Amino acid sequence: MSVTVRFAPSPTGGLHIGGVRTALYNYLFAKKHQGRFILRIEDTDQTRFVEGAEQYIIDSLKWCGIEFTEGVHLGGTCEPYRQSERKALYAQYAKELVEKGAAYYAFDTPEELDEMRTRLEASGVKSPQYNSITRNTMKNSLSLPQEETQRRLDAGDPYVLRLKVPRKEEVRFHDEVRGWVVIHSSQVDDKVLVKSDGMPTYHMANVIDDHTMGVTHVIRGEEWLSSTPLHVLLYRAFGWENTMPKFAHLPLILKPEGTGKLSKRDADKFPQFPLEWTDAEGKTFKGFRELGYLPEALMNFLALLGWNPGGDEEIMDMNRLIEAFSLEKIGKSGTKYDLAKADWFNQIYLRKKEDSDLLPQVQLELEKAGLGRRDEAFVLKVISLLKDRVTFIREFVHHGRYFFETPATFDEDMKKSKWNEHCPNWMREISGVWEGLEDWTHASMDAAFKAWAVQAGIGAGKVLPALRLAVTGMSFGPSTFDVAELIGKAETLKRLRFAAENI
Repeated sequence: MSVTVRFAPSPTGGLHIGGVRTALYNYLFAKKHQGRFILRIEDTDQTRFVEGAEQYIIDSLKWCGIEFTEGVHLGGTCEPYRQSERKALYAQYAKELVEKGAAYYAFDTPEELDEMRTRLEASGVKSPQYNSITRNTMKNSLSLPQEETQRRLDAGDPYVLRLKVPRKEEVRFHDEVRGWVVIHSSQVDDKVLVKSDGMPTYHMANVIDDHTMGVTHVIRGEEWLSSTPLHVLLYRAFGWENTMPKFAHLPLILKPEGTGKLSKRDADKFPQFPLEWTDAEGKTFKGFRELGYLPEALMNFLALLGWNPGGDEEIMDMNRLIEAFSLEKIGKSGTKYDLAKADWFNQIYLRKKEDSDLLPQVQLELEKAGLGRRDEAFVLKVISLLKDRVTFIREFVHHGRYFFETPATFDEDMKKSKWNEHCPNWMREISGVWEGLEDWTHASMDAAFKAWAVQAGIGAGKVLPALRLAVTGMSFGPSTFDVAELIGKAETLKRLRFAAENI
């Protein structure tokens, strides 16, 4: 059987980075096996629907380079891909479960459910459930006479549909990450399958959709592991156990400190959204894109949060990830969300890019900084000088502003440690020596500077930090001679004389 996987997010908010990792693993697995990859929107809970969330999910995954073969935005042979549009299909299968005796109508009011829980807690039950024992004391089609049930249905009394969970059975399934999992049916309550508004719950809709769409592997987060026994019981109830998909539950992504699950509640502390997201309260969170991360670097980082190809290989583009990926090498333990590592990946991928590929984005950063678009040849030379020294594209301007305007301020620590009473005169003398140069190159400036230092009896190392401060205003960066060559003779001499008078 050919591989079919799906990513099925709910449009209840911004796409969390954990969801992006789930989508990535499904994508890598599908591509590895030349299979189908479906984007399905699970919007059965209409009360939590957030306007714009669906499009945000689509845009985010597109930016990440995660592609689908069919789905809500592409169409395909299994349309519709939005659960709210598949209500008639779910009703058909719900009726089948009732006819098989695998599900039943429950007419209990919210007050009656609360009373049941209170009663059980008072008798010492820690986690009250609507199950094979308590169902007999409640108002449902198993406890009520058939005539009473029909009367309530004909009268339009509100009801939910519940799964009739067997009382004494083992529920077994094999997880591709965790091995065999065995749960006794007494630990599974009679979950609601269809709500009183006629909409199916996630559990029922997801099983029906996976079956009708031919899903062969369900790759999802660890938080769904506890729901899987219920899903297995549903497959049994429908008679689909022999075609049930294989399950793989991914390990948790932990907070940067290594303890506790990464949560959207911490999104204001560290980035967790691929693109900028504004929540229902109007609070905006910057995304990885807006913070300057390259999508290919982010995907490499995420791929290794829970999966390891073996060996020391870390830098893996999408093609290499597809080639190496396997479910067997996904770990069971949670993985720390180490953003310093994400920064490292970004630096590596930025260095691998051609200077010309970075040019449009650097020009955009110059405009955002109020410096305007500059001559392309000049900017390309700046990129070449700084590319091995920056982590994000914005740093070409942040760390290299002196290429585009004369420094108005000078690094305070550098001034205190390297600028002394001799420096103003040194800058004037060097300016005079360099003014006579006809060949304005790194090599000619370097040679003239060293000759001056020897003649003056000054160690070149004592002067170079001050020279850098005068030309760039900073304590670090590429060679001062390279900077001077690029900004030109007149600008360099002007800066030396300004520093002599003003530092």
